[in-house]
Amino acid sequence: MITDNIVSNILDSYEKLGGINLSNAQNFPNQQNVVDVLLDILTLIFPGFRTVEQLDADNLRYVTGARVNKIINGLTGEIKKATLYLCKQRGLEQSACTRLAEKTAVALMEEIPEIRRKVTLDMNAALRGDPAAGSTEEIILSYPGIEAITVYRVAHELHINGVPIIPRIMSEYIHGKTGIDIHPGATIGESFFIDHGTGVVIGETTIIGNNVKLYQGVTLGALSVRKEQRCYKRHPTIEDDVTIYSGATILGGDTIIGRGSIIGGNTWVTESVKPRSIITIS
Repeated sequence: MITDNIVSNILDSYEKLGGINLSNAQNFPNQQNVVDVLLDILTLIFPGFRTVEQLDADNLRYVTGARVNKIINGLTGEIKKATLYLCKQRGLEQSACTRLAEKTAVALMEEIPEIRRKVTLDMNAALRGDPAAGSTEEIILSYPGIEAITVYRVAHELHINGVPIIPRIMSEYIHGKTGIDIHPGATIGESFFIDHGTGVVIGETTIIGNNVKLYQGVTLGALSVRKEQRCYKRHPTIEDDVTIYSGATILGGDTIIGRGSIIGGNTWVTESVKPRSIITIS
């Protein structure tokens, strides 16, 4: 049959080219599993806003407990897959991988109150910074910038705890949904606001201070994308109280935007800017 030949050719390509993630081999996390866990985490951060469920004061503890356990179980399995090759390199048994994975998943759940505190500050920054914002509830439900920042804060926590692959799956999921690309390795302070947001790119080694505001199309990138520079700081530092308007491009690991500065729209910045500067197209 024609389909037999098609199937055989596809299977042959699997053998020759690789790129197959067998469940029993536990090579890498499953993308949909990671996204499902992420959506549960977002529901834990914003209870009652993201899913259709009966939530009241009487069942809040039960619902929260059930969700935490579900997240720990699901995330443990995916972290185990992601870290299995590290365990092999270190000569650890698979049981040790499982314990490490569960410990990391539990640690993320322990950080949820702190993540919620930071996200609340981010939402308050949006409420202050956008005249169109009527309430924090409106921001939770309809602002892509807040959704992207929240996912960043979750992914960053996993990143700094040494979890491979999974933080990038999370960040790329929300990148595809919102058009906002924040690498989980970036360091971002409190009260961070991205207005509109489409086309924002924040590179891996970017450092952003407190009370920073970005508009759509801002790029915080590298001057060079050579592979040998992977372990170096390649992306700029944005100090506290900086506003960067739409379309601005700021490049380079040595580039520092000084505190309180305003970077105008469509500017191209590759050198440091003194505090309280105003940079516009001349």
